[in-house]
This record gives sequence, C-alpha cells and structure tokens, in this order.
Amino acid sequence: MTDPTLKTLIHDQMTQALRDGDKLRLSALRMLSAAIQLREKEVFHELSDDEVREVAGKEVKKRTDSIEAFDAAGRTELVQKERAEREVVAAFAPEELSEEKIDALVDEAIAVTGATSMKEMGKVMGMVMGKAKGFQIDGTVVREKVSAKLGG
Repeated sequence: MTDPTLKTLIHDQMTQALRDGDKLRLSALRMLSAAIQLREKEVFHELSDDEVREVAGKEVKKRTDSIEAFDAAGRTELVQKERAEREVVAAFAPEELSEEKIDALVDEAIAVTGATSMKEMGKVMGMVMGKAKGFQIDGTVVREKVSAKLGG
C-alpha cells in the first residue's frame, strides 16, 4: 500500500479536528486546504506533495507577517491565534533552513559565480534560491546576507 498524499493527510486531520471539536486546528487546516485548491485551479492540475509543501510554506509566511503586524498594533489575542494556526500549518511546510546553512549557501554562490559587487546580486540570489528549492527560505533574509557580503 502506498503512503497517503499530503492532501489526504490534511483532509484526515480536518476530519479528526472536526470530531475532536478543535475549532482552531480545523480553521487552520481549512484555510490550508482552500489555498491548495486555489493553487490547483491556477495551475490546472492536482498538486504533488512538493507543491503542497510549497503552498503550506507560503501560508506559514503569511501567518508570520500577520503576527508581526498584529504585534505592532498591540492585538495580542490575534497574535496568539495566528501563532497557533502557524504551528498547525508548519507541520506541512518544507523544512526551514538555519542561518548557518543560508550563510553557507550564500558563500558557495558567491564563490561559484565569482560575484564581487552588488551588480551581480541577481546571479547570487538566483543560485541561492535555486539550491534552497524544497526548503522554506525567506528571500528577504537571503537578500540582506548577499548584500552584506557583497558590500551593499
């Protein structure tokens, strides 16, 4: 018997959350499921597990951005809700790269491309983001690290 797909696991967990009366978990899983369905309509095919992980990663990023905005506005109840939802969705997201791994990828990309100035930042960024495929990585963090190393 084959392993169930991530979409099947999400659906099964939604069913379990419904049975358990776990409204927060159910809400987060429904939002993830809706995002997956929306993405499927955009690309005109059923998503693979990797594509589902990618969608989940984007949802985690949305939650992180919302947490920052709510925190700045002093809305602690919404911050707690978003954090709980992020934890639920993060279970399906790709592994997040550590700072050390990002630094190593940036150093490697600079060495391979021979970049010496900010004019070559695009080449370095493209290489780092390409190598980080399948992991969750924040492009803003990568951009800051690349510009710091290239003297920008």
